[in-house]
Amino acid sequence: MIQVLADNDGVVTLLWDTPDKKQNVFNAEAMTALADALAQANAIEGAIGIVIASGKRDFVAGADITMLQGMASQADDVPALYAGVGTLSKLLRDMEKGKLPVAAAINGTALGGGFELALACHRRFAANNPRAVIGLPESGLGLLPGAGGTQRLPRLIGVQPSLPLLMEGKRLSPAEAKAAGLVDELVEPDALLETAKAWIRTKPSPQQPWDKKGFKFPGGSSEDAGVANMFMVAAALYQAKTFGNYPAGKAILSCVNEGSRLDMDSALEIEKRYFVGLIRDPVARNMIRTMFVSLGDANKLVRRPQGVEKLKVTKIGVLGAGLMGAGIAYAAAKAGIDVVILDTTEEKANGAVDYATKIEDKAIASKRGTEERKATLLARIHPGIDFAALRGCQCVIEAVYEDRAVKADVTRRAIAVVGGDAVFGSNTSTLPISGLAEASSHPDRFIGLHFFSPVEKMQLVEVITGRSTTPATLAHALDVVTALGKTPIVVHDSRGFYTSRVFGTYITEGISMLREGIKPALIENAGKMSGMPMPPLALADDVGLGLMVAVGLATQRDLGMEAPINPSTPVLEVLVHKNQRTGRRGGGGFYNYDGKNKSLWAGLATEFPAAETQPDVQELIERFLIVQAVETARVMAAGIVDAPEDADVGAVLGWGFAPWTGGPLSYIETMGLGKFIAKADDLASRFGERFRPPTALREMAAAGSKYYA
Repeated sequence: MIQVLADNDGVVTLLWDTPDKKQNVFNAEAMTALADALAQANAIEGAIGIVIASGKRDFVAGADITMLQGMASQADDVPALYAGVGTLSKLLRDMEKGKLPVAAAINGTALGGGFELALACHRRFAANNPRAVIGLPESGLGLLPGAGGTQRLPRLIGVQPSLPLLMEGKRLSPAEAKAAGLVDELVEPDALLETAKAWIRTKPSPQQPWDKKGFKFPGGSSEDAGVANMFMVAAALYQAKTFGNYPAGKAILSCVNEGSRLDMDSALEIEKRYFVGLIRDPVARNMIRTMFVSLGDANKLVRRPQGVEKLKVTKIGVLGAGLMGAGIAYAAAKAGIDVVILDTTEEKANGAVDYATKIEDKAIASKRGTEERKATLLARIHPGIDFAALRGCQCVIEAVYEDRAVKADVTRRAIAVVGGDAVFGSNTSTLPISGLAEASSHPDRFIGLHFFSPVEKMQLVEVITGRSTTPATLAHALDVVTALGKTPIVVHDSRGFYTSRVFGTYITEGISMLREGIKPALIENAGKMSGMPMPPLALADDVGLGLMVAVGLATQRDLGMEAPINPSTPVLEVLVHKNQRTGRRGGGGFYNYDGKNKSLWAGLATEFPAAETQPDVQELIERFLIVQAVETARVMAAGIVDAPEDADVGAVLGWGFAPWTGGPLSYIETMGLGKFIAKADDLASRFGERFRPPTALREMAAAGSKYYA
C-alpha cells in the first residue's frame, strides 16, 4: 500500500498507492500502513527527510466512508469512540514531532484527512493541476476536521481566513490554495516530486512553527480583542444563516476559539472532544448516510439492471430549446457529447447556443473558463429544425411545453427517425410516462428523464419507468444520465412522480397557512428556519401561480371526483383570477418585484386578514417538514420509489429538502416512527387529512421495522 523508497542522498519517499482502489483513503489499514512506513523511514541510516507522494491520480481523498459509518455506529460507546477518533490525530502529531522533516507532494485532490496529512507535513508542494481540489469539506457531512485540521489551519494562515474554509468546507484549486497560504509552492506536475526532494536536501528544521517557543497566530489568537470580537460576530452570522440546524459550524467555532488559547497537544484534545460530540449527533449520521453513502451509490448506478451492456453515449438529441432544453444541451456539450437541439424555428433553436455562450462567458470572466474551452463546447451543439438530424442519436430527450398533444407530435416525428434503437426520454415533471409513451411506436424504449432547473447547476435527474419500459431501457437511461455528469434516482410512473408530488406539498402548506390567517412574514421565516432553501410563498412565485392553477385544473380534468382536494386552490384563485397576480414572471404574486428587490404584497393583509393569535414558529417548522415526510411515506407505500436511499437523495438534491435531516425518511426515523405518527395524526386532526400517515407506516412502527436497516 505504501512503498518506502530511499535515495542515495538520504531522501526517503513514501509512495502511497492503495491496490484495487481508485483513490487513496484513510481507514484502519491505511493508518497502520502509514505508521509502519514512517517508522521504516525514520530507521533508515542516513535518512535526512521524507516526501509523502501518491501513486494515484489524486493525493489522498480523505476518510473511508466505512470508517465514518463505523464511528457513527459506536455513538453509544463513548470511550471506544473517543479512542478510535484519536488514532489518526496521534499518528499525524507523532509524524510532525519526529526527527525528520516531512514534505507533502500533492499531485491531485487532497480533501479532509488527506489535506490534514499535508497540514501535518513541514512543507506542502502542490502540482498546478486544474482538475484538483484542496480543502477540508467535513462540515458538509455535519462533522469537523478531526485529525488536527481545526488547529493547524488557523496556526498556518490565521484564525479569520481559516474560518470560512473550515465552516463552509470550501474546496480550492491548487492556485487558490497557494494564494490562500494552504500550500507553500505551486509547481508543474512533472517537477513536483523533484522539487519536494530538493527542499528535503536543504536539510530544513523538522520543527513546526507552532511548536517553536514564542509562536504567535498570524493575525492574533482568540485572546486578542479583535479576534475575540470576530468570533462573536461569526457566531451570530452563522446562527442567522443556519438557524441552529447545523451543529458542525458552531462546534468548529468553539474548537478554533478554545484551541487557539492552548498548546497544540491540548488543542488536539479539544478537537477530539468536539468531533466525538458531532459524530454522535443524528445530523452527522444522516448527512453522512445520504450525502456520502447513498449519493455515492446512486452515482455508481447500484440500481441499474444487471446483464445489460453499457450504452456508449456520443450523440443525443434534445427537442425544445427553452430553458430546460438549452440546459440539457449545455450539460451534454460540457460532458463531451454532441447534441442536436431542435425547435420550431432556427432562431429558437439557436437560443441553446446563446444560453451556453452566456454560461461560458461568465466562467471566462471569473477565470474559471477559457476561450478554447468555450469554442470546443459550442462546437458540440447543433441547433436546427430538421428531425432528420437526430439520426445516429443514442438518446432523444423531449423538453417541450407541458402539453400532451405537443409532446405526442414531437415524439412521433423523432421516433420516425431514430426508431427503437435510441432511448426516448421525456422531461415532463408531472404527466404520467405511460400515457405519453402511447404516442411512440416503441413504448418499450420510452422513459421519463426529469431534469431540474437550472440544469447546469442541479445535479439530480429523476428517471421514471413507465408500464412498458424494459430493464434494458432503464439501464441505458441511467447510462445517459451518468454520461451527462448527473445523479439519477429511479422512480416508477404516477402523477407527479416523486419529486414534483412531494415538493408541491411544501408550497401548498405555506399557502394553506396564509388562508388560515397566519402572517405571511411568519410563514416565510418558518420555511427558512426549517432548512428549506427558499420560503414557500417566494417559491410559489418562482414556480408561477398561473402555472399552478393550470396544473390543478388539468388534474381535476384527468381525475374527476378522485382528484385530491388542494387547500391552496382558493388562495391561488384570489391572486390569479381576482387580482391578476401570476408570480414573478408576471410582475407580481405573493411578492412585489423591483429589480433584484422584493417585498410581500400589501394586498395579502386585505385578502387574507391575520388571525388575532399567531402560532409558535416551531409548530410551523414541523408542519412544513412533516407534511413532506408524510407524502414521501405515501410514495414509498405506493411503490413509486423502491429504495429509501433514492427517496432521501432525491429530496435533498431535487427540491432542497432540509439537508440537515438527511431527507424526509431519515427525518421520520430520527424522530422515531411512533412519535412521528403521533405528531402527524395530531396535525391531521387539526389541519386536514394531508397529514395522515399511510397504513404501511403504521404497520412498520407496529413491527418495529425501519426504512434503513
